[in-house]
Amino acid sequence: MAKNRFTGVGGGGNMNNMLRQAQKMQQEIENTRQEMEQRVVGGSSGGGAVTVTVSGKKELKSVKIDPEVIDAGDTEMLEDLILTAVNEALTKAEDMMSSEMGKIAGGLNIPGLF
Repeated sequence: MAKNRFTGVGGGGNMNNMLRQAQKMQQEIENTRQEMEQRVVGGSSGGGAVTVTVSGKKELKSVKIDPEVIDAGDTEMLEDLILTAVNEALTKAEDMMSSEMGKIAGGLNIPGLF
């Protein structure tokens, strides 16, 4: 007798549309994630004395050090410059991923999305 017990929740047709939209969003998220993992972003410190690039997967891809900052007596400064540049690049990679995924999710904050 009662064909659709969930009419108050959106009806059968609406539920199918919601499911299709969710599947479409899931595919868009996966496509965007793959694209973002291929992109690289950079970070630098010491006025460009140290520059690094990381991928959207947060993998360190390159480190460039200006020979003028290499001083055997001050390795601590060089280590600090490298850490600062890497952290800046990782932050940019995270921001890039969050921004692109936020576009797909329409501003929804979905835990574990990326």
